[in-house]
Amino acid sequence: MEPFKNAISPALVNLIAFHLGRQLPAFDRASFVAPLLERLPALELKQRVRLIADALHEALPSEVGSRHRIMAAMLHPDDETRANWESTEDGLCGWGVWPLTHVVGEHGLADFDASLHLLREMTKRFTAEFDVRPFLVQDQQRAIGLMATWVDDPNEHVRRLVSEGTRPRLPWGLRLNALIQDPRPVLPLLQALRDDPSDYVRRSVANHLNDIAKDHPDLVAALAHDWMEGASPERIKLIRHACRTLIKQGDAATLAAFGLKPPDIRRPDLQIIQPDVTFGEGVDFEVVLQSTSQGEQRLMLDYVVQFKKANGSLAPKVFKWTTITLQPNERRMLRRHHAIRPITTRRYYPGGHGLSLRINGHDFEQADFNLVMP
Repeated sequence: MEPFKNAISPALVNLIAFHLGRQLPAFDRASFVAPLLERLPALELKQRVRLIADALHEALPSEVGSRHRIMAAMLHPDDETRANWESTEDGLCGWGVWPLTHVVGEHGLADFDASLHLLREMTKRFTAEFDVRPFLVQDQQRAIGLMATWVDDPNEHVRRLVSEGTRPRLPWGLRLNALIQDPRPVLPLLQALRDDPSDYVRRSVANHLNDIAKDHPDLVAALAHDWMEGASPERIKLIRHACRTLIKQGDAATLAAFGLKPPDIRRPDLQIIQPDVTFGEGVDFEVVLQSTSQGEQRLMLDYVVQFKKANGSLAPKVFKWTTITLQPNERRMLRRHHAIRPITTRRYYPGGHGLSLRINGHDFEQADFNLVMP
């Protein structure tokens, strides 16, 4: 896969210069392009965006109204379908818009409302999720109040910006510390978008809630419980995705929102099939579950592998397994293979490891296995 940074290419620099020259008759295109092309190859993605944005800032008029008018005129005229397309001589869209949004986010705070409205137009052709954030830092109440008027916008990219732009821990984005401390100001926006017709928007709402759950698990668990009432299948999917971290952690309040109660079972009989596991193969295990309930119960099974670290201690990693329904007093056996092979995100060490079950958030006794490195 080609690196993202290559999207900010020499060809795109020339295209940005082309559109800027259309709006500025006295613009020296060669003087604009040459230093950018000289420095571009050594830079990573965000550095390339900043480099071009800084050059745009210098080339554009200092008067805010003229600056906004010129950048708006550089955008592709199609504001409905161009967000994932490449820029053309008709106008900028896709990656070509990012340097423009950066100019607005970096230098547009003095003209607060007009700058946010321009970002609203830009996000239709790419995304302005990174560059609405300085406005939220400067005046959160004012920014949220303005963005609240976008929740019914006919363009899904604008509606998504309401959720994605206010995410407290947006990857690659400026952290919104005030919303990390207290996310309640954005909850009405998320509620307004929870049944949005666009899956693209609903996924953003789910990711936003997952961000909040890292700092306020009880708040998200309570919200999940409330939102489940009368929920459509689409909303249930959103809530499940929003609670994925809490579910993986076995948070009892969150699991209860999905009807998963403490398991009413005998102690699971967990067996490692072959205790000596050769690296590159995997560990096979089986478990016998025996219900002690007089009623039907739904059980969500995860398993936790305790990986040995360099210092000899063990570090847990939770893996999703399956969800089953046990009838009253039913006994069932399940088997699983967990591959242990080279991956880029983990280094393996020989010796004792562990494996245990987590059922409806409750952890059970560990079984051990020995990892043999060839």
